[in-house]
Amino acid sequence: MSPSGLVRLPEAEDPAKLYEQLREQYGPVAPVLLHGDLPAWLVLGYQENLDAMRTPSLYSRDSRRWHAFQEGKVPADSPLLPVAGWQPLCVFADGDEHARLRGAVVDGLAQFNRRGMRRYVTHYTRELVQQFAAKGKADLVRDYAEPLPMLVASRLLGMTPDEGPALVEPTLDLVRGSETAAASNGVVTTVLQDLVQRKKTKPGADLASRLIAHESGLSDAEIVEHLRLVLIAAHQGTVNLIAHTLRLIFTDSRFRGKLSGGYMTLPDALDQVMWDNPSINIVPGRWATGDTMLGGQQIKAGDMLLLGIAAANVDPRQRPDLSLPMHGNRSHLALSSGPHECPGGDIGRAIADTGIEELMALLPDMRLAIPEHELGTTSDWMARRPSALPVTFTPPRSKSPRATVATGSAQPLPDAAASVPEPQPSAAKPARWWRSLFSRR
Repeated sequence: MSPSGLVRLPEAEDPAKLYEQLREQYGPVAPVLLHGDLPAWLVLGYQENLDAMRTPSLYSRDSRRWHAFQEGKVPADSPLLPVAGWQPLCVFADGDEHARLRGAVVDGLAQFNRRGMRRYVTHYTRELVQQFAAKGKADLVRDYAEPLPMLVASRLLGMTPDEGPALVEPTLDLVRGSETAAASNGVVTTVLQDLVQRKKTKPGADLASRLIAHESGLSDAEIVEHLRLVLIAAHQGTVNLIAHTLRLIFTDSRFRGKLSGGYMTLPDALDQVMWDNPSINIVPGRWATGDTMLGGQQIKAGDMLLLGIAAANVDPRQRPDLSLPMHGNRSHLALSSGPHECPGGDIGRAIADTGIEELMALLPDMRLAIPEHELGTTSDWMARRPSALPVTFTPPRSKSPRATVATGSAQPLPDAAASVPEPQPSAAKPARWWRSLFSRR
């Protein structure tokens, strides 16, 4: 708590409790402080978030409107810069410019079909499991949830297989709001700049090549920044989605019962997770284009708004009874709404859905290695997820040589996918792990 009595968001140890305290004290929109004691408005209400998301004429995505930037109050090394500093990105644009930039990203992502995605995810899941299977134990956050989305997303962008793993930690760090966020952002940006130059001479069926050739005429800076945007969103969001879902499978008997009893499919289960534990709790931000009112608060021109996704998803006006199931209901705000709704949401869902299915098929007898109450949580001002998921299992008997991925330039998705062996029938039947859920009740 600051001397002014306002909450500093990075200091919140229990975000869910904090959101409810702020809601009770201020209503659906609450004043808070960010790094450097910079003021902002945290939007807690479901409808208020929709209003901010869907009304760019009142709440712009152009962060150059923020009076803190205009008044020189944000230092060059501020951890806010990687997520709030203006860049030539569709997420910082409105109107025709937003349509031009977003159109290029949407077209670039549209080339990846779900079958090709599943091949990549299946292959990299086996690669990761191979690394720890013989030990009979693993931390499913560090050993699986964190590397898998990066391995898949980096290949979709056009990177070589050895480039993706090195970006896992920098990508996680740059959105934490840590003191090293700016440096981590520089590491990721340098890799992407090199990728763009390489793809100009050796294009492929990947996102980098599609953005370079797109008819919207993106500059090199715009291409690099949009690749960075997709990489961060696909990685950070999917890591949290996988980790939250796995934790529920291992700890929530009702969740397991609905899955094992056929009352809920895994894709539908992901929606339940997105309601209760969205991958990103707070999205910065929107900037008021003029003086206005939102949630009973007087918003001034240039004020910064933080979209409180996690708080909005449990708004008592929207969900008066949190015990009621929401699986299959996609009206959550985990992927935002309006003109800036996440264009790659289906890619993240495909990675999580296929990755969890394949992991549980390969290691169907996994159990938590520690009591549930000892599971920790990693939390920062934007996101929250399990810090570790230690499990034990029976080491599987290897029935086929380990599949390998060739190094060098990423191949077109269909060709690369075709080189990945299909799952062996004995290891790929989902029924094996669905049935095993009964024994965990």
